[in-house]
Parts: sequence; structure tokens; C-alpha cells
Amino acid sequence: MTTLPASDIQLPLFIYAQREPLTEKSAWVALEEHHRDRARHFQLERLFAANDKRGETMTAEGAGVYLDYSKNLVTSETMALLMQLARQCGLQDRIDAMFRGDKINNTEGRSVLHTALRRPAGDSLMVDGEDIVAQVQDVLGRMEQFAHRVRSGEWLGHTGRPIRHVVNIGIGGSDLGPMMAHEALRFYSKRDITMHFLSDVDGAALQETVRALPAEQTLFIVCSKTFTTLETITNAHAARQWLVSQLGDERAVSRHFAGVTTNIEEATRFGIDPDNMFGFWDWVGGRYSMTSAIGLSTMIAIGPDNFRELLAGFHAMDEHFRTAPLERNLPAILGMLTVWYTNFFGAASQAVLPYSQYLKRLPAYLQQLTMESNGKHITVNGETAAYQTSPVYWGDNGINGQHSFYQMLHQGTQLVPCDFIGFCQPLEQVGDQHELLMANMFAQSEALAFGKKAAQVREEGTPEELVPHRVFDGNRPSNSMLVEKLTPHSLGALVALYEHSVFTQGVIWNIDSFDQWGVELGKQLAKRTARQLIDHSQPLHHDSSTNALIRRFRGGGEQTLQARAA
Repeated sequence: MTTLPASDIQLPLFIYAQREPLTEKSAWVALEEHHRDRARHFQLERLFAANDKRGETMTAEGAGVYLDYSKNLVTSETMALLMQLARQCGLQDRIDAMFRGDKINNTEGRSVLHTALRRPAGDSLMVDGEDIVAQVQDVLGRMEQFAHRVRSGEWLGHTGRPIRHVVNIGIGGSDLGPMMAHEALRFYSKRDITMHFLSDVDGAALQETVRALPAEQTLFIVCSKTFTTLETITNAHAARQWLVSQLGDERAVSRHFAGVTTNIEEATRFGIDPDNMFGFWDWVGGRYSMTSAIGLSTMIAIGPDNFRELLAGFHAMDEHFRTAPLERNLPAILGMLTVWYTNFFGAASQAVLPYSQYLKRLPAYLQQLTMESNGKHITVNGETAAYQTSPVYWGDNGINGQHSFYQMLHQGTQLVPCDFIGFCQPLEQVGDQHELLMANMFAQSEALAFGKKAAQVREEGTPEELVPHRVFDGNRPSNSMLVEKLTPHSLGALVALYEHSVFTQGVIWNIDSFDQWGVELGKQLAKRTARQLIDHSQPLHHDSSTNALIRRFRGGGEQTLQARAA
């Protein structure tokens, strides 16, 4: 499918825009009063002392994910008001509209149907007279055939040797999604095929990727819906040039390149066989695309059966989000807690702390998912939001973070809500190491919540002048998520949980979580600037700072140009 130019898009009448300003809704006003009069004085220690069942009752479960949200600065009254706000903002109606295929991406006039990518075979979803699920299953079937041929060694390169290295070339969701999934599911991967990921247009990224690769056993997967994405296509052409120079034959391209694209003409001109192209649709946003054909490298790594399990995990959380009452709905709870801290406590960021080496790329993946979705200040009504929207998401795997930035989480001046993610069973049992790992996760959430008083510090014999330095104020909120084991199914459920939490936040803030106009301006300026950096005769019409920087670069670049000429 092709994407219409902006001038040709027929926008809907913003039927999902909220007419009443968010800050004038009765639930919002009630939350402001609740925060002013009570919640800003909440102490977790007192809340737990007043209810010895708090840690058991402030929980929810769905799709194999257990959520303990008891260590948050909330009471049952707070949660009731938050869910009342969700209802006043029409969250359930928006959920239903998304799953129906309504065009809730208002500014681009598109449906939002990433959930259709993981619906099981046999389901049907008719949108504009087409069965979306049938189309998805057709692409999945072709992906499975291709992945099987590569994994089994049936697919041979130009010189007759099987593939042992796969390089995924993409940017944004076309890189972050497959990279995160590969790292997360490395335990399930085929170890005689090595995966590589290339996104940065820095020439060093390409050279370091291919430096030790045998060209005759390397497959490149170019992920670009339009086959015009500047960074991706620049890298693809550089990789093509490297391959041809290594193998000495233009015909080798068809045996060493596959494309995830809808631009068959341009990809064919590049040299990719149409049989090795896999398409997707304009209703799949980049940051929601890892379960589309963008997941081809993931499927090659973990196999078609495991990929289907990944889809099943996504679908299980999709169904939980679609059907569970808001009070027990994991994405709704997480999303509304983010609204609570962002808009009523002024929290500017949120940390994601997985206690799993396999999930080390999850925080980076969630950065794009959350901030590209909700990092906006214009509502779907076209008005400036009178409140904060997306916080900054960041983090690292927990143990590394403990020796890096946890100092700030415990004793810094900013309130940073934290999400802890852990697993009951390890994939690799080495002595008691998993128990030690999880002990750290439980201890950190406890320390953040309850801290350490000056009296305790003194009882340990600490010199008085050091007592203030060793006090932990506590009262720092967190969620704890427990999953039985890291599997393709559980990974899918976790990622879908965050997808729908982001959606929930966007509904409340009345913004379109599925466009990303904010990435366009820099790209447009970069194209013009690139010409000026390559051709020094091009005139400069930037501000004085940018002009000076370009002149400085040109001066240093003269040596490079002279070296090239020599």
C-alpha cells in the first residue's frame, strides 16, 4: 500500500477529540483537590501500616504478568478518581475504536491496527471491505517459508554457501524492535546464525558491522516501508557496494538481500528479487511494527514457531486490555499512574528497570515507544495542551543501574517513578545467582519505598556528622512486575502492556499517539545541509551559529577532500 501525500489525506472530523478541556473535567478537578489536600502528604510507610493487606490487594494480573502497584503514592480513593477520569475521557470507547479499525490516527487519517498483526489465523477483521487478518497471515506464511530456508541452510548465497550472518538494516522501530527482541530472546535463537543490526548512518557503523563478515555467507534485510528512508537506504547502498566489491558480481545482490518494503519497483531496481520482499501497511507505525514483516530477522533468529508464540503473547495482552475492567486492567493502571505522577506530582521522567540481562535493550525500545508517541504539545483539537504530556523514559538492566544511577533515585532531588521487571524462573540457572538477582530487585523497591531513618543510622554507630548523608527519605514510588519466565510469549505480553499504557496516556492527554510529525523538520533541514557539506560552493542561508559550524566543518573537511582526490 502507498502513503498519500499530506495534501491528499482526507482527515476525519476528529470524532474522538475531547470537547471538554481535560483540566475542566470533574474527575481532574477532584484529583487536584485530592492531591492538594491529601495525596501530596502521603507516606508509604503510613499507608502500609494502616492496611496490612495493601501489598496483596493493590495488585492486578493479566496475560501472565503480575503487577504490584502497592508501593505507589495512592489509596483506593486515588485509584477510583483516576479510573473515573479515564471513563470521562472515553478510554473504553477509544479502546473499542482502535480494535475495530476506526481511523483514530486523526492527523494522518489512518486506522491503528498493530493489534491485527498478532490476531490468530482464522480470525477476521474487515476494514474498508478488506480482511486485514487474512492479509497479515499471508505475509506471515511467506516470512515463515523464507525463514525456514535460511535457518535450514537451504537458502544458498551467490557462491553456493549457506547464510551464517544476517544484518538488519533499519532505523527507529525498524531497528530498535528487532534488536530488542533478538537480545531478549537470544536464549531461543539459532546459534549458528549471527544477527547484526545497522542503523547509524555514520560510516564507522557499517565498517564495524561488515569488517569481519564473510560476504558469501551474509544476508542483508533492508527495512524501509517506502524504500526511501534516508539513513536506511544510504546504509543499504553502502552494504550493496561492499557486497559487490567482495563477490565481484552484481548478480550476487539478489541472493544476499531481502526487503521489508511496499515499494517493489524501487527495491527491484536496487536488485532485490520481488519473491524476497515482504510488505506491511500504512496502519503499522514504525514503533509498533516488530510483529509485522519488520520482525523477519527475529523470525530467522528464533524460528517461526517461537515467533508465533511471541505474537500469541502480544494477543493475550491485547485481549486483556480490550476486555478487562479498568480497575483490573494492567495497561490502564500503568497509564493512569503515569498521568498521576506527570500531571499532579510534576514527575519529569520514569525509569524502567528490568532485572534480566536479556532485557537490557528494553528501556531503549520503550524510549521510542513512549516519547515518539506522546511527546507532543498539540491536542487532536489542534490546541496547545495546558498540561504536561510524556515524561522522559530511561533505564538499564537493574544490577548495572544499581552501580550507576540508583544513587539519584534514592537520594536525589527529583521524583522518579520506577518500573521493576523480574522473572520467577531463570533461563540459565547458575548456582544461586538468580535468587541473588531477584533479591536485589525486591530490596531496591523496598528501599525506595521505606528508606532509612536517622535513628536507624545512629543505631549503627554512624558518626553524627555523617548521619544526614546516610539517611534515605524513602517514599519514592514504584511498580513491580513479575513474570514466571522470560519466553517469547511473555516478552510479547510485556511489550503490549507498555504499548497500551502509552495509548491510555494519549487518550487522557487528548493527543494523537500514532503520528510523529516532530521527526520531520530535522530530516528536511539535514537534506539541505548535507548538500552544503558535500559541495562547498553551495551558499549558506542558516542562522549565524549554524553557518559558523558549517564553515568550521568545511575547513576541517578540506583535508578529507584533498585526501580523496589524491
